Amino acid sequence: MLSYTIRRLLMMIPMFIGITIICFIVIHLAPGNAAEMRAAMGPKYSETARAKFEKMYGLDKPLYEQYIIWLKKTAVLDFGESFAIDGRSVKEKIGERIHITVGLNLLSMFFIFLIGLPLGIISAYWQNSILDKAITVIVFIGFAVPAFWLAVICMYYFSIYLGVLPISGLYTEYIYDTMSFWEKVKDIAAHLVLPVSISVFGSLAGISRFARTSTLDVLHEDYITAARARGIGEGRILFSHALRNALLPVITILGLSIPGLIGSSVIFESIFSIPGMGQLFYNSVMMRDYPVIMGILVIGALLTLIGNFIADIAYAFADPRIRYGKK
Repeated sequence: MLSYTIRRLLMMIPMFIGITIICFIVIHLAPGNAAEMRAAMGPKYSETARAKFEKMYGLDKPLYEQYIIWLKKTAVLDFGESFAIDGRSVKEKIGERIHITVGLNLLSMFFIFLIGLPLGIISAYWQNSILDKAITVIVFIGFAVPAFWLAVICMYYFSIYLGVLPISGLYTEYIYDTMSFWEKVKDIAAHLVLPVSISVFGSLAGISRFARTSTLDVLHEDYITAARARGIGEGRILFSHALRNALLPVITILGLSIPGLIGSSVIFESIFSIPGMGQLFYNSVMMRDYPVIMGILVIGALLTLIGNFIADIAYAFADPRIRYGKK
């Protein structure tokens, strides 16, 4: 187990470098660059100013040299400075927003697993019943409906037409400082209802289908048949005998959901004007702010690698039959 863990950790280094190379190339292949974006916003932006800007940030160098310079800085956790007018450090910009994005997505993941797992288990236990078909239709509607379209519809209906939920932001800015603690909690909760609900509704299909398929496989195993033959109750069979083994494939989903703490926030934070990393990433892409884009992508790459690593290690703890590092 220890040797496997060490090998997996060492493998993460070349994988991380490969991911960053691809990301670095792709963002520089996009039409336009930071200098052109500045020129478009400022009619008096001269060619001399543009050349000075490119030289200041090394954009006049070949792409491979830019990547090597960036990689050396990243190795010491220096993501550079933003291309924006304020010129703030990338770490500072990300640091003031990351807790919002992580908190929002952890809350969404909690409700996704809290609702999706029982739905998948219920669908498997009552396979091909009306309840099973109803759950299947509902979760796949959530999967098929575009999140941005559903968000706009919900914003209009609940915020404009009914006026029961806030339309955007994380809290009511103009009165937030005057609120008591519980009033602040209530205000933030009201602002999170729509983005969290839409995120959960669109993600139920994946986790519930995995749970359903895995539970169906386990329920047809011989040891389940033997347990029924001994007269053990169905509830005990389902939750004591079948559930642990049925959750093994779900561990993969849990591990791969970790990168979603960043990636899935772009749409929701942009639509609902939530000041998190998703909104920062979108604005940075529009402005071709390469240091900020790469800083966020690095965090996403690390979360992806860590998520896969955690999923692999968690298998060994969930199933004693698995022994890594042995042939």
